[in-house]
Amino acid sequence: MALTTTTYGEVDLSKDDRPDLPPPPAVAITPCDGGWPRPYYFENGLRRVAPYHYTYNTYCKQRWRDREILDIFAAEFRDRSREYYKDAIEAGQIVLNGKPCKDVHTKVKNGDVVSHTLHRHEPPVSAQPVRVINETDSMIVIDKPAGVPVHPAGRYKYNSVVEIMRAERHYAFNPLPCNRLDRLTSGVMFIGKTSKEAEEISAKLRGRTVRKEYIARVKGRFPDGEGWEGDPMRGGVVKCEEPILTISPILGLNRARASGKTAKTLFRRVAYYPPKTQPETTAQNTGRQPASAAKPLPHTEDEGYSIVHCLPLTGRTHQIRVHLQFLGHPISNDPIYSNRRVFGPSLAKGDSTADNDAEIKERLSNMGKTELADAYAYNTDNPTKIDNIEKEISGLNITQTQQTTPTQLEQLRGQELQRQYGSTAGYKPMNRGSLHAGSLPPDSSTFTNDHPTASPESDPAYAALIAAHDEMVQDYNIRKGEKLTGKLCDICQTPLYSDPGPQELGIYLHALAYADVGGEWRFTSPMPVWTRGEGENEEVMKSPEWDYAALGKEAEWVDVEAEREEGERRNRSGEERNKSKNKDKELVVEEG
Repeated sequence: MALTTTTYGEVDLSKDDRPDLPPPPAVAITPCDGGWPRPYYFENGLRRVAPYHYTYNTYCKQRWRDREILDIFAAEFRDRSREYYKDAIEAGQIVLNGKPCKDVHTKVKNGDVVSHTLHRHEPPVSAQPVRVINETDSMIVIDKPAGVPVHPAGRYKYNSVVEIMRAERHYAFNPLPCNRLDRLTSGVMFIGKTSKEAEEISAKLRGRTVRKEYIARVKGRFPDGEGWEGDPMRGGVVKCEEPILTISPILGLNRARASGKTAKTLFRRVAYYPPKTQPETTAQNTGRQPASAAKPLPHTEDEGYSIVHCLPLTGRTHQIRVHLQFLGHPISNDPIYSNRRVFGPSLAKGDSTADNDAEIKERLSNMGKTELADAYAYNTDNPTKIDNIEKEISGLNITQTQQTTPTQLEQLRGQELQRQYGSTAGYKPMNRGSLHAGSLPPDSSTFTNDHPTASPESDPAYAALIAAHDEMVQDYNIRKGEKLTGKLCDICQTPLYSDPGPQELGIYLHALAYADVGGEWRFTSPMPVWTRGEGENEEVMKSPEWDYAALGKEAEWVDVEAEREEGERRNRSGEERNKSKNKDKELVVEEG
């Protein structure tokens, strides 16, 4: 092939003969995602995300067709008020096909692209890092911190495992989670580096070739179980085979129910710590240490606590948490299943009936951002004091699930002291809105001419008041959590939330290990710090292991294939019925 050349004349680079570009559109929609690097910062032991603008783009869904745009947003996206969406439409923040609609009565048609640019405020999460246990060319095994969701969802986007890992590596990195852990649960997770590897790992985890072990901290002394050898610390095997039914998917509520799906879990106590005789002092977080999960709430561990090794042999939602509650030993700081305000004094021990489902759902649904869900449990060992306080609460018209304010709670303490010690208790309410009023001076009547310099601390009634006041402050600090502050964002006027409380940063449930049934591999994470005793010199225990040879067939995965196939058959049958109904409706419309 011959080489040919062409000679060009001199080019004047000072001239630009290119044609003019067309003018830009009146409105340009661009994806806003907070920028890169991600807007993380750390404060008070929490990983925070600076507020940022984000644009959502979506095609018109079938159920949206011929509906007014304001009605769609108010009904479908309830995290903000109808008034907010009205203002956003009129301000051009919600647009159709790249152009502002301005009219809240605009109807959305098939094929329309709906865009919404908003100012996002993400809740902070614990600053605990996502630790790498093992990494190969195809996957990463991590130790997920408690309180961090796996995928972006709801109010969480960058404060998720997927986005944190992407930010720590590079923008093009696409971590693909292969197993699921609840937001409040910590422990072993598998992350695929490619979609092919992720699917292969997920298939293995869904099958019966992988054993999953968890560790939990539960209230009281867990049963000795079968094969117990008399060790006060370690117990034998306890088996729970109660079927589990999802009572409310929206509330995330599951219960033991004979009509539920097959479930089986093996438990074994690996440690028991009796109740402490000395009060515990709590160190303040200076902001340098990552925030951690809540300590056990008042009176949840009056009988001590146990560390329990859990072996689920089916994969039901909340399976371990529900089975532990059924056995009477719920996780100490579980905001749902260890909550006496929801389940009553017995915490639904041994209860598999539907008698109280409606009341339980109502109580749980009331626990929104002003009525916190926590594991607060009344002390049944002192019924007189608690009964009196319960009566006062009902007298103040406070629902069982409502958060008591510091002022209300202190009033109850003071009224109880008046009953126990009489009018000389020196009760003085705190200033409204204050968290800690400092030293409370005694009533002037306690000082006499005979004892003008009497120490207020020498008065037993006043000492009791101080103790009650300190307990009130401790209760409030423990129970406070994320709730609406009453303040608005200066940019978007969105109601702002306070920081999440400890009970929203994790529970005492940890995915300890995943292992191949054939023994080819095993990945174990370190034991959580909450598994150790409360003594100053206590060390974190070594990771326990099951004796699978001794367990034999008891440790085999339960065959739920027939149950799964039956569920799929019912789903197909339901879809066919729905299609038939829709066709009948269309015929009626056409005939009409």
